[in-house]
Amino acid sequence: MERVTLYLKESYHELVKNVSWPTLAQLQESTIVVLITSVILALIVFLMDVACSVVFKNIYGVWGQ
Repeated sequence: MERVTLYLKESYHELVKNVSWPTLAQLQESTIVVLITSVILALIVFLMDVACSVVFKNIYGVWGQ
């Protein structure tokens, strides 16, 4: 039980004293980058899906079933 208590104390100390947390501005900037990247990737996947659907319709005469 002492080992668990020591682990928890050291973990808490590490999080409070040694971790450098981002500022609010850095956090907002990172969030915007992630959102923009997600939208761009979603659009790329959508366009690839539409292109593949058109190709399969022309080749097989059906929409991807």
